[in-house]
Amino acid sequence: MSRSETEQERMPSFDGIRWTSCSLEDFTDLYWDEIAPCLEAEGINPTSEKPTHQWFQDREARSFLAALRRHHDRSFGEFWNDDLGLGDDEEGYTWATTDDTTIDALEQFLNRRKSRYSLATSSVDALRTRLNLYVRAYGEANGTDDLLTPIQRDRENPAYEAVDACYVAFDWLNEGTEHEYSAQTLQRVRRIVDAWYQHLVGRRVASMNPASGLYDEFKWEVEDSPTPSLSANHIRKLMQASGTTREQLLVVALAGWGLRASEAAALHVSQFHRDVPEDDVPFITFESRKNGPGEVSLLFGMDVLDSRIDELSEDETWTGYLFPSSQGETPHVTRDTIRNRFQNLASEAGLPDRIEGERPSPQLCRRFWYDTYTAVLEGVLEGVDEIAAEQGSSDPRVVMQNYLSDSRSRRVRREFMRDQLDTAFGEGS
Repeated sequence: MSRSETEQERMPSFDGIRWTSCSLEDFTDLYWDEIAPCLEAEGINPTSEKPTHQWFQDREARSFLAALRRHHDRSFGEFWNDDLGLGDDEEGYTWATTDDTTIDALEQFLNRRKSRYSLATSSVDALRTRLNLYVRAYGEANGTDDLLTPIQRDRENPAYEAVDACYVAFDWLNEGTEHEYSAQTLQRVRRIVDAWYQHLVGRRVASMNPASGLYDEFKWEVEDSPTPSLSANHIRKLMQASGTTREQLLVVALAGWGLRASEAAALHVSQFHRDVPEDDVPFITFESRKNGPGEVSLLFGMDVLDSRIDELSEDETWTGYLFPSSQGETPHVTRDTIRNRFQNLASEAGLPDRIEGERPSPQLCRRFWYDTYTAVLEGVLEGVDEIAAEQGSSDPRVVMQNYLSDSRSRRVRREFMRDQLDTAFGEGS
C-alpha cells in the first residue's frame, strides 16, 4: 500500500549530507532534527519507542543506519542506548546528576521552553541531551553534581569560584582525551547552558550567570557545513531566468522566505496574514511545522505573491493553493515536483551542475536564507557593540537580550534582512 502525500512529506530528509564528515554528535542532531519529528507526526514517542529497521526502510532512510554502521561501527540499538541516552529506562530520563534540586531546575527550564516557544517534544529532547552533556562535564571536572549551590543568591563562596567551575566543565568537554565533540556541538551546548543560567537569574533562583563570558573564552571554529549554499549571485540568476510568476514565486518562497520544499508545495492563501500593526510585517502561519507551530515573516516578495494570486484567481475552479496540482490526486503539487521544477530552473539559469559537490536543490536555496540570516545577526551584534561597552558588557548578545525591547530587536533584524534580500534578488543597488 502506497503512502499518502501527507505521509511522504513527513519523511526524513538527508539531502546533501556527507556521511563521512558526520560525528556521532552530528548523528544525534540528525535524529532529533529529522527522524524524531517524523515519529511524532505518526504518533510515535521518539524518546521511548525505538523505530525499527523496517520503519527506516519504508521511509527511504536506511542511509542513516548504513552510515552509522559503516563510519562509527554502531548498530542503531547501540546508538539509541549509548549516544541518545534513551535506553529502556521506564522511570524517565536519566540525568548525569543525583542532586534533586539541580534536576528540578533543569526540568522546569525545559518545560517553560517547550510551552513558551511552542517547541516540539523532539526539540526539547535535543536541548535536554545538550544540557546533560554539560551536567556530566561539570561533575567530571569539579567532583560534584550540585550545580545550584555555587550560584544561589545566599551563597557564601566568591563569584569567581562559580565561574571557574563552569569554565573547567567546558575545558573538560573541549580537551578531553576520552571523547571528542565537534565545534558545532560545543557551540550548541554553550548556548543552551548560557540560556539555562540566564533563566535561573531571571527567576531569582541564581544571583549570577557563570556562563556569560563563554563566548569570549572559547572560540570554536565550525567547519564548513556538509550542506553547501547558493550565493546571492545564484539567486539573481534564478530570478532573471524565471519567465513566469510561478517560477518567480518558487524562488521567493525558497530563498526569500526560507521555506522547505514541502512547505512551498502546500502553500495556501489562507496561511498569509496581511492585517498587521503598522510597525509589523505580514507573515505566513504553519499549524504543523518541523519544530512545532510557527510563523515566517514576509520581508520580501509580496509583489510576486500578489501577481501569482491575480493569475490564479482568473480560474474559477482555483482552490487557493499557490502551486496547484494538475493531476487531480492532490490539490497541490508534491515536494518532488517542487524539487524538479527548481532543478530545471537552475539549469536554465546556468547554475553550476555541482556546488561544492552537490547538485543545486531547494535545500541549498533554503540554506542561502539561513546563511543570510546568520550574517544579519552578526551585523546586528556588531552594531550594538558600542552599546555593550557602555553597559559594561563584553557580549553584545546581552544587550540584544536585556536592553533592546523585543519589538525593537525584531525591527532591527528585519531591516538588515530586508536589505540583504533586496540585494540578492537584484532589487538593491
